[in-house]
Amino acid sequence: MNFDEFLELIPKIKNLSLPGRESQYKMASASRRILMEAELNAATPRKAGVMALFYPDRNNTANIVLLMRKDYQGVHANQVGFPGGKMEEEDRDIEATAIRETVEETGVPAESIQVIRSLTSLYVPPSNFMVYPFMGILSAPPFFYPQPEEVAELVEVPLADMLDDSIVLKKDFITSYGSNKNVPYFRFRGYDVWGATAAMLSEVKDLVITAME
Repeated sequence: MNFDEFLELIPKIKNLSLPGRESQYKMASASRRILMEAELNAATPRKAGVMALFYPDRNNTANIVLLMRKDYQGVHANQVGFPGGKMEEEDRDIEATAIRETVEETGVPAESIQVIRSLTSLYVPPSNFMVYPFMGILSAPPFFYPQPEEVAELVEVPLADMLDDSIVLKKDFITSYGSNKNVPYFRFRGYDVWGATAAMLSEVKDLVITAME
């Protein structure tokens, strides 16, 4: 899909009802669904904001940017996810958090990010974060400058790949906090995207598909 075609969908995407948990659960294992449903019983979670950021490449193809985090001693090390991070005291609100973290991790200017809408929040039990995702766009091909301390690699995914059902697979994942059996995941050009990121990405995918109808 070229970026101009994607831009034509934005007015519909803004006004659609969020599919919410119905979309998120498509990419969650049975054990994760139980944990997600237990969010109201969780200890007071910390807040994080993330950005599903779309942009045109040099060929005007619509893309979304993800990132591979560096190997460190955290529960999200070596995982592919959205740009984003925890809320800080100086952040005006959680949308400001998502923008600030996206700027820090990708190097794009804050003024170039246009936030389209908020998405359904998601509780992530391993790190005790309530994650608030947003959809945003860049109107021109960006020059990325990944944050070297935290970002190992940026993963640029064509929107057409995200919409392709054939890249949704299942396998077992073993992490620092346990094993996950028969987990749905996206396979993006050699990168496996699963867990909370896959759940949130599933909602983005469903919104775009509905807007195309």
